[in-house]
Amino acid sequence: MTFVKKLYLCAPTLKNMAVTIRPVNSKSELKQFVKFRIDLYKENPYAIPPLYMDEMGTLDPKKNPAFEFCEAQCFLAYRDGKIVGRIAAFINHKANETWNEKNGRFGFIDFIDDEEVSSALLKAAEDWVKAKGMNHLHGPLGFTDFDQEGMLVEGFDQLGTMATIYNYPYYPQHIEKLGYRKDADWVEFKIYIPDSIPDKHKRISEIVMKKYNLRILKHTSPKKLIKEGYGNKIFELVNNSYSHLYGFTPLSTKQIDYYIKMYLSMLKLEFLTLIVDENDDLIAFGVAMPSLSEALQKAQGKLFPFGFIHILKALKVKNPIVDLLLIAVRPDYQSKGVNALMFYDLIPHFKNAGVVYAESNPELVENEKVQSQWEYFKFEQHKRRRAFIKDLK
Repeated sequence: MTFVKKLYLCAPTLKNMAVTIRPVNSKSELKQFVKFRIDLYKENPYAIPPLYMDEMGTLDPKKNPAFEFCEAQCFLAYRDGKIVGRIAAFINHKANETWNEKNGRFGFIDFIDDEEVSSALLKAAEDWVKAKGMNHLHGPLGFTDFDQEGMLVEGFDQLGTMATIYNYPYYPQHIEKLGYRKDADWVEFKIYIPDSIPDKHKRISEIVMKKYNLRILKHTSPKKLIKEGYGNKIFELVNNSYSHLYGFTPLSTKQIDYYIKMYLSMLKLEFLTLIVDENDDLIAFGVAMPSLSEALQKAQGKLFPFGFIHILKALKVKNPIVDLLLIAVRPDYQSKGVNALMFYDLIPHFKNAGVVYAESNPELVENEKVQSQWEYFKFEQHKRRRAFIKDLK
């Protein structure tokens, strides 16, 4: 019997008692909301627990600038006084205006293997968004694309990443029984790093640099990177190049400042590639990070007293896995071979750091431009995740 099958059979159940749904209205309840996820997957070797402080901050209207255009309500499911599930319902008003929709979202969904629990949780989210005039509920999604999204439907025996959701195999089965259908799929790839830059890749990179007068820009100081404005330029380029993707919402100025403060100081700058033109305008970038998956499993949601040590170690020592977090190319430079430049720069840094393979993280199935870049490498698709949708009319 496979370990995934054992996990499926041993997933928590608690039946024969009525399910009660309660809105989360206090900080102590929000802590329980975050803790439930960590406890549910504590013995799972593939799930990556979130950091308490990060998830609490994401769901706090006073800290997360996405609440300027979003509203949300978290719910907990109880049976006989015990928490047995959680869900968050969202409305992203900016996304609805952008896409001319009336969609509610659900996310942060976790539950024991009990259809009464999953049904009660989704019903609470449906009722909440429907009362606010929404016609559909889709997810799992977050406030924006920088939150985790998509329910795992393939790859339950693969190690998760910091940027993605892991869930038990019974989750999508419950969702489909409740009348939800597929709305979008993402695929993920394991890309093996070659010993040297492939000849074809190198040739394309050198031609592109010469033809368009481009150059690779590196930094050694996060402070200098931010001072020169590249923090803002990175996220402005994300807004420009990702605008057509599923459910995307442009980042506001406050959100950009929020993400600069949250992420840029953590970057391993050898793994950040900036491509600029003759005017030093940013036209593309790629950012990767040593995998924090095993470190976060050891931390079990807590930075202190020892969790930060595991994370710092993962960032500093040689690590066989690297997460590809973001790649963006300005629309007028897409399909011109610019992507090759990023790996032309990154492959030597990856090999020097002992990287064996990279995790692509989720890519929309329809995004053939992104997926075509893996043709230079040995790769395998090892995960798939899905956003579901249900009509509420």
